[in-house]
Amino acid sequence: MDNHPSRRGFLALAAATGALAGLPAFTASAAPRRSAAPLPAARHRLWWQAPAGDGSMIEQGLPVGNGRLGALASNDPGRELLLITDATLWTGGLNDTLDSDGQFPYGRADFGSLTLLAELTVEIPDHDLGAVSGYRRDLDLDNGVVSASYVRSGVTYRRQLFASRPDDVVVLHFGQDGGGRYTGTITLEGTHGETGGTAESFAGTFANGLRYASAVHAVSDGGRVRVNGSRIDFADCRTLTVVLGGGTDYAPDAATGFRDRRLDPAALARTKVRTAAGHSVDSLLRTHAADHRALFGQFDLSLGTSTAGQRELDTWARLQARTDTGDPDPELEAAYAQFGRYLMIAGSRDGLPMGLQSVWLDGNDPDWMGDYHTDINIQMNYWMSDRLGLSQCFDAFTDYCVDQLSSWTDLTRRLYQDSRNRYRNSTGKVAGWTVAFSTNPYGGLGWWWHPAGNAWLCNSLWEHYEFTLSRSHLEKIYPLLKGACEFWEARLITTTLDDGKQVLIDDGDWSPEHGPQDGKGNTYSQEQVWTLFGNFRTAAAALKRDAGYADTIGKLRDRLYLPVVSPKTGWLEEWMSPDNLGETTHRHLSPLINLFPGDRIRPDGSTPADIVKGATALLTARGMDSFGWANAWRSLCWARLKDADKAYQLVVRNLRPSSNGSNGTSPNLFDIYEVEQGRGIFQIEANFGTPAAIAEMLLYSRPGHLELLPALPDAWAAAGRITGAGARGGFVVDLSWRDGRPTEARIRSVGGRTTTVAFGGTTRTVTLKPGGSVTLKDFPR
Repeated sequence: MDNHPSRRGFLALAAATGALAGLPAFTASAAPRRSAAPLPAARHRLWWQAPAGDGSMIEQGLPVGNGRLGALASNDPGRELLLITDATLWTGGLNDTLDSDGQFPYGRADFGSLTLLAELTVEIPDHDLGAVSGYRRDLDLDNGVVSASYVRSGVTYRRQLFASRPDDVVVLHFGQDGGGRYTGTITLEGTHGETGGTAESFAGTFANGLRYASAVHAVSDGGRVRVNGSRIDFADCRTLTVVLGGGTDYAPDAATGFRDRRLDPAALARTKVRTAAGHSVDSLLRTHAADHRALFGQFDLSLGTSTAGQRELDTWARLQARTDTGDPDPELEAAYAQFGRYLMIAGSRDGLPMGLQSVWLDGNDPDWMGDYHTDINIQMNYWMSDRLGLSQCFDAFTDYCVDQLSSWTDLTRRLYQDSRNRYRNSTGKVAGWTVAFSTNPYGGLGWWWHPAGNAWLCNSLWEHYEFTLSRSHLEKIYPLLKGACEFWEARLITTTLDDGKQVLIDDGDWSPEHGPQDGKGNTYSQEQVWTLFGNFRTAAAALKRDAGYADTIGKLRDRLYLPVVSPKTGWLEEWMSPDNLGETTHRHLSPLINLFPGDRIRPDGSTPADIVKGATALLTARGMDSFGWANAWRSLCWARLKDADKAYQLVVRNLRPSSNGSNGTSPNLFDIYEVEQGRGIFQIEANFGTPAAIAEMLLYSRPGHLELLPALPDAWAAAGRITGAGARGGFVVDLSWRDGRPTEARIRSVGGRTTTVAFGGTTRTVTLKPGGSVTLKDFPR
């Protein structure tokens, strides 16, 4: 096979997948339609009694975001600090020169790193925390607004912060009741040593050629606002509105090197903030909130009623009490899921997808570069979206893979067969595409080749299709599926089992992220490829394409080796060996990939009992006390096995308060991973994986089958409700329950036609037209 396809061929591939039509992430746009609707009262609100300190922003700062720009806010009365991140502000590049081991470099200069865009500080000298009373700050999840209030000298001062997608700016508004005034300074600073800027804007260019800029504009009611050297002074203002914007010339187009050289980030940033500042803050807020509610309101969740005493506690005290007392707090547990949905809306709209920390950083050196890890991070980030009513937020993940495909294909065909690469194909052939464990937004790959990463990405994209049955989505991802199949067609090798049967297995590979690095036929890869091949055949049939090739892939699938149970351990084997070659309690559940997120392994009698038993034994051996995303994955697997108690224990474990960097939930609800004693870092996967586990406990689905309350824990059994829950097969479900059994289930088709609905050993068949619905009642006791 040709290892060096022409440039023309890759341009054709890019065009076929839509990459050449990519618009810059930061771009001029038409004026948004203004909303006149007043903000409804928040039904989902988190609150705290103290601001964040400058040195604890990642644990205590409150997040806002519009899908591209993100900000962490301190809400300190006398010194408001905003840390601003743009999802496209990346160092690095294509990174196509291999190290001596045949792997890609993985540093901030070569592979690259996500970095901070700016810091904005608003100093109000006479409002120090010690000089005020009644301090409180809130996060209104329904409307996407952070607010803070306090009293000084008899005046109530209030501020609001939101990141507007329609206006593409961050808005910080200071108001008051009682005749108060604001006097102080505003400082906008870059974080990369920029020079030559003004008090109202700065610009810079990275070594990789990426241009970026940020701008701020302030307006007041009464008083005065003026530029004073490197800062903006304001004095005697009844209200103050600060509008911040910025971005880069990044464009999701491999053919232009992921740049739009026509774009002037500095001019565009200044235009956006001045245009937005020309509208009243009420108009900006209403427009933003209407846009946010259009997504947030698609789903709701009630897991029961908490006590009056629990409701009186602020969010941080409530988290601590949940752990200290051990008493269920169903409203807090539902609020955690809704917080995950808030982050999804804030971090994933129509730009780049969310990586390890999405758009919330506290410095320019995030661990693992803040990148996209392809062996759990980016996949887990999106397990929640379809299940919890945010299918539109998945599009950023899809578009990223489509936009990167031509580069990934080029790198695979040019570099994968390097003689130094320990994962190269012993067949001597290479085709299609794959990725490394780390990817960046420039088509570049980082830490170690990850052969099965292509299959996991494709299987995630396919699952979104199963939820939505969107033909346009299927057409977009089809080249990815086909290219991944081509890679595996070239890679698979034949081996003979003890019984003389010949099977196809993965070449020398790694079961992420432990054990031998050259094992052949590891379960993780075998399961991923088995699922990929099946999904491709279904896709080809649905689109009426490549019938001959789909038949070829089907025959390869029939020959794939699938794992067995070890006679030594009783576990599903992780490698083609009866021995445990890795860490027993390892964080990854790689060999259980087809228990969840896949579902070849089912406890419903369709899977051989010994395989289910072996998978259960392996999951048990992995343990119940890990951290963040690892607990979330375990919870999802126990939910698939219908063990409500264990699934719930792991959800609760992720709600443990983090102290001094320990594993758990920080005061602002970000999940913290303890990388070493006394130092924890924010990794966002658990904030999405845990809500996905909650949803999976209440509703299991696969095409053609829904199961109600498969793993309902006692803590939520008294009464509850979930509305707008996505179900594979093209359905949306509203479900109410009482005393552990459903009272009503409304099944609505978003494309699906026939499914069985199961509960308590009974099933009903539902047949609908797209857009139709049916309500089921009278479930067995």
